[in-house]
Order: sequence, then structure tokens, then C-alpha cells
Amino acid sequence: MKTIALVGLPNVGKSSLFNRIAKERLAITSEVSGTTRDVRYREVEIEGRSCILADTGGLDDSGELFENVQKHSLKAAKKADVILFLTDGKMLPSDKEKKLFFQLQKLKKPIALVINKIDNEKEESQAWEFHQFGAQNIFTISVSHNRGVAKLLLWICSFLPAPQEELKLEEDDDFSLEEILEEKEEVVEEEDDTINIAIIGRVNVGKSSLLNAILGEERSVVSSIAGTTIDPVDEMMIYEGLKLNFVDTAGIRKRGRIEGIEKYALNRTRSMLERADIALLVLDASEPLTELDERIASLIDEYELGSIIVLNKWDKAMQSYEKSVEELRYKFKFLAYAPVLTLSALSKKRVYKINDFIVRVFNNYSFRIPTSKLNEVIKDASIKHQLPSDKGKHVKIYFATQFDTKPPRFALVMNRPKKLHFSYKRYLINKLREAFGLEGTPLILIPRARGEKDEEQ
Repeated sequence: MKTIALVGLPNVGKSSLFNRIAKERLAITSEVSGTTRDVRYREVEIEGRSCILADTGGLDDSGELFENVQKHSLKAAKKADVILFLTDGKMLPSDKEKKLFFQLQKLKKPIALVINKIDNEKEESQAWEFHQFGAQNIFTISVSHNRGVAKLLLWICSFLPAPQEELKLEEDDDFSLEEILEEKEEVVEEEDDTINIAIIGRVNVGKSSLLNAILGEERSVVSSIAGTTIDPVDEMMIYEGLKLNFVDTAGIRKRGRIEGIEKYALNRTRSMLERADIALLVLDASEPLTELDERIASLIDEYELGSIIVLNKWDKAMQSYEKSVEELRYKFKFLAYAPVLTLSALSKKRVYKINDFIVRVFNNYSFRIPTSKLNEVIKDASIKHQLPSDKGKHVKIYFATQFDTKPPRFALVMNRPKKLHFSYKRYLINKLREAFGLEGTPLILIPRARGEKDEEQ
């Protein structure tokens, strides 16, 4: 079984990434440098492929204890099949890191430079400082926000042996899923009873009023002055045993009208969306939809969040429910999966429905489909509507597996993954929704080849 070693200086996020991949909080994480000292090994599955993950202590030679920690860490790296060298993207690369990376490169093993703590697009620019390492494989990630991790996992997976099901498919493309699939053991994920909900929208659409109505008391400042909320406001409530953490974000203006401290508020809104599970998109039902509404809605698609569209001020609605929904579906095609809720934050009419909507959407957002059921749907869909060929060559889906949640992510093992047309991908997503519901959550399908190195595409 292949071994993947996580190495790097202290406090760069090795244990956090270890926990993320293992889907359990196995390693102790803290801000204290040098928390991890012994090498920890764990058998994990990445997209259905098994491997050993090694969490090593920080590479620090200051003192006898840490010299031994570094010795054991480098020993584990030398024994590993694949090396992930983690760095802190919020810090400038050090000469020590470069020296260690060059030393590990000499092992002639697959090695990736993983720049952690890149929490948003703005911080991506800082990653260029690390290109001086001369690494061929560079990944910018944020373990805490689960940003960029999926791409890293796909790279790791290219070095792991194919599951037994895939090996059988190489011998016989005309397979029967019923014959080769066994019910896979469900991945045990640590239960998280907190749902993070971001309330977003234009200025003065009633976001703060809505938060107060949900909580049943005045927690957020409300006024008729547009842009009253600057700092995101976090408020927690318990509902059916779950912690609902609401974040009332600053109202977003057109870029040319953003003034002074509101520039910081816009950046903070983006940072809130990065850690959110669900977005409540608040629209003003008493006014026509604007281009800015569409741009704000696109943030939900960008951050791949579960979503609920809230038509506020419904007591002053300018058109019928049917026409409103028709317009929303036309202008927000990328949010076709989002449920629509009409209410009035001021009168509190229908506000009580929001929490039930949130719980339902979150359950879908974190839903895991059993492998056998997933492949039954994919197979049935491909029989009813055959995949378009590529210049006369057959395009086939061999096997599907779900490798992540929040939102649900699926890998499609194919003979020509780059030739899967976006319209067919949309067709498969619609079939999954028909089979499992999954209202309110995006579904991510990632085509890939069985053997990345020699796959004909």
C-alpha cells in the first residue's frame, strides 16, 4: 500500500490536512509550534483508493528534542512513496524551507509543494513567492476552509492503485454494475452540529431585519440608512439540536459606489462566504431585480454553497409569486436548485419557515450517496441517453464514486474524461437530483481517467 507523507516546518497545517483527508480529528492541532512530535500513520481512502497517510512532526532543529523530531520526520519522508511539503502561505518562504525542499527533491519521488492558508483569491498572489522553489507540482489550499483540497486529492490519487472494480473494467468494458459493485462501507465522518449561514444581498434589502426576526430579538443594528452593517454580525441559535450560526454580512453596492471602510466590509463578506455552508440570498420583492442582484447571486455559485432565495418585503411585492419565480429562474439559471421563500422580515410573516428550509438544505449539502446506488443512477442515465461520441470514438463512463460532501462531489472514471460535454454533465446532475432530491445544494461532477499517465483522451 502506498504511503503519503506530510512534511514541513512547525505550524503550517500538516495535522489539519491529515485530519481533513482522514475525515476524523485524529491529530491534535493547536497554534503552539511543535505540537506534533511522533509520526502518526493512518490508513485512509481517497476516491475509493486506499493508502497510508503519515503525519510528521515539524522540521525544526532548535534543541535536542526537535532535532530528533526532524530526524524521524525526514526518515518517514524517505520511506514514503509520495511527499507533500506544506508551507504557510501567509509567511514568506524561508531559506530553511527551500533547503529542505531541495533535499527532498533529490529522493526522486513524486513531491508536491502545498501552500496552505491561502484563504481567498486575494492571497493567491502571495503564493508566487514560493515559485522560487522550482517545484513542478504546486497546490494552493486552505485546509480550514476546504479550499483547493479536492484538486490536491485528485493529484495524490493518480499515484494510487486503482480499486478492484476499476481493474475489472479494464478487462471488460461491457460490465454489469450489479455484478461488480459491493455496498461500500460508509465513510464515518465526524458529526458537526453547527451550520454556518451567510445572509447576503444588496444594501437595504432587509438582511439585518431578517436576522432579528429569525432570532426573535434585536441583535443587529437596523436603520433606513443603506450600508448600516459594516462588520459581519455572528449570532448563534439552537434549533432541533443543531447550532445555527447566522452571519449578517455587509450590504454590497456597485463597485464604483463602495466608499471608505465598506471596501474592507466587502472583503470580509467574501471571507464569511468561504466558511459558510448555506447562503440566504435576500432580495427586495418590492423592487425589480437588478444586475447587482445577479452579481451577488453569482457569489453563491463561486463558493459552491447551499442556497435559499429569500424574497423579503413580500407584503409589498410588485408582482405575483409565479412571475417572481419565473424571473428568478430565468436570471439565476445557475441557482436553479435553490428553493424560494417569500416573507416579510418586519411583520415576521412566514419567517418561521426559514429554519426548516436551512436544515433540509444542509442535509442535502452534506449528503453522501452509497456507491452502488450512485452507479445505478449513472448507468440507467447513460442507457436512456447515450454519451455523445468523440469524432467517432466511444466515450464511456466506467465507474462513479463520491469523494467529498459540502457540497457533494463525484468522480466519474472515464476513457476520455476531457470529452464529456458540459450538457451531458448537466443531464447527469439532473438525474441525480431526480433520484435523491438534493434541493438547495450544488452537485460537482469531476471526470477523470483510470490511468492519468497513459490515458488516451
